[in-house]
Amino acid sequence: MEYLMTTRRSFLTGTTAVLAAGGLSPLSPALAANARFTSDDTHFLLDGKPFQILAGEMHYPRIPRACWRDRMQKLKAMGLNTLTTYVFWNAHEPKPGHFDFADNMDIAAYIRMAQEEGLWVNLRPGPYVCAEWDGGGFPAWLLPTPDVQPRSTDPRYFKPVEAWLKRLGKELSPLLIDKGGPIIMTQVENEYGAFGKDQVYLQQQMKALRAAGFSGLLYTADPSEYFANGSIPGLVGGINFGTMAKAEKEFSDRAKVRPTGPYMCSELWGGWFDSFGRIHETMPTQPLIDSLKWMLENKYSISFYMLHGGTSFGFTAGANWNKDGYQPQISSYDYDALLDEAGRPTPKYMSVQALFKAYLPADTFAPMPAAEKAISLPRFRLKESASLDQLLPSSIKAANPQTLEALGQNNGLVLYRHTLKNDASGQLHFEDVRDYALVKINDKALGALDRRYNETGMDVAARSGDKLDILVDTMGHCNYGKNIGKDQKGLIGEARLGDAPLTDWEHYCLPLDTLSQLRFAGAPTDGPAFYRARFSLTEVGYTFLDMRGWGKGHVWINGHNLGRYWSVGPQQALFVPASWLKAGENEVIVLDLHPGSDRSLAASPKQIWDLPGSGI
Repeated sequence: MEYLMTTRRSFLTGTTAVLAAGGLSPLSPALAANARFTSDDTHFLLDGKPFQILAGEMHYPRIPRACWRDRMQKLKAMGLNTLTTYVFWNAHEPKPGHFDFADNMDIAAYIRMAQEEGLWVNLRPGPYVCAEWDGGGFPAWLLPTPDVQPRSTDPRYFKPVEAWLKRLGKELSPLLIDKGGPIIMTQVENEYGAFGKDQVYLQQQMKALRAAGFSGLLYTADPSEYFANGSIPGLVGGINFGTMAKAEKEFSDRAKVRPTGPYMCSELWGGWFDSFGRIHETMPTQPLIDSLKWMLENKYSISFYMLHGGTSFGFTAGANWNKDGYQPQISSYDYDALLDEAGRPTPKYMSVQALFKAYLPADTFAPMPAAEKAISLPRFRLKESASLDQLLPSSIKAANPQTLEALGQNNGLVLYRHTLKNDASGQLHFEDVRDYALVKINDKALGALDRRYNETGMDVAARSGDKLDILVDTMGHCNYGKNIGKDQKGLIGEARLGDAPLTDWEHYCLPLDTLSQLRFAGAPTDGPAFYRARFSLTEVGYTFLDMRGWGKGHVWINGHNLGRYWSVGPQQALFVPASWLKAGENEVIVLDLHPGSDRSLAASPKQIWDLPGSGI
């Protein structure tokens, strides 16, 4: 208890801040030169005094900007002193040399807000982040072909990395602690030990961070079993483990590689992520409490992954691709975290907070902000529709099917079209289908190919002059494991029908980044189509849009892409932030790839999981 009270005092006095209403005043230039964050073989040190990092991870793109402060205040209300965040390269550089640091991508504003709320910041700039995020944070354009070697010294990979980090450094290096900002630590790479053990590459990555202006304390983070592969001599080394692990054993395993500290659980997994078609993941609370208690008693630093997961809006959810096949992740990043997808404290949050109150002084805990308003919507019908064909651009022609990356597209859909030159029958076959394809001949639906089941072909009979259409819906690029960078999207390899190759294809790119071309009518539309309705609100609040009864697709509210839905579950509702709604008239547009009859929606404050009784 005395140690923790000391660290609390050092957090206050080491910043020359007066914590008023939870705000941390900017550090003066005179003090900044001395207020360095360092470490010895046992402790982290803030201005020369022992400091215990008590952190929670939250990701700015997964939280509407209007909610950033609320989530930070709830982090402080639990007794934490540090915000941990990844940086998402592909969100900031969607095209080479074209950067986005506006609105929800304004990471500098996010970090300055953390400082205003009295929080330190632990920065995880990657460039690889995993995070169940599309491609693990790598832009799709970075890896146009599988021969580019990510997470290596391959110059085709590393030169863009260096350029990106230098650009990021312009945004964030002024916010380092020795320049008066709140960033106390910067991570080198991310769980690299689970991928490789090339120390030359790790050293090169560290030098790139330094060249980009990230001075101060650097560290690595790896699961304990990979600590030897991914740690760097001379740098702080954190370990990552989950609820069902025992902290004492995890740190014992780490000590076999490096017995000295400081000691930090850099990711304490209090929950887990969900994949389409699987049961919603939940994790018990008591084992988490047991590990936390042991670490608090041993004065080890902790960062919760996730404190609050939020939502992978739009096309940002990732996927696993390993020996168990392809597993695309859902849009909800609820993670069974301490704060749920809507930012509400859970029973797990309350249990952890109660534990912390037994170890931390009372003034550690900031007041809980007022609960946000939630609203419901009675069921209403989407009576207008528009064909997906309205968005078809001019075609790109090639002899064989091209990947999205080869077509210069990052996400979305692609329509592949081939006109038969001769009568043909047999199996229509591709090397791979990434990730979900609807097959038609002359606008007649033949069926779907689902990558989750390794479906790459179907029996087809066609006549000369027939139009063969394959509409491919992409899901997340692989974000973990040896297949990172090898998950180019679309139809892969040569196309064949029976024994004959099919050549001469037209490609129609459908990135779905704008729907302004759509013209809606009241008549029903066959095939993949958009459906629209308008609804009025007298007051705004967050809600969850009930997608039961729909097939597979995306939803837009007032132009914001809420993410993917799919009837296979486990998620059956999409989170709608209050800040994306408005008093008065609102617009909802649903793209559904499948036919259906009940084109209606409703909304309530509950997320809907397939698991009975698990709605909150």
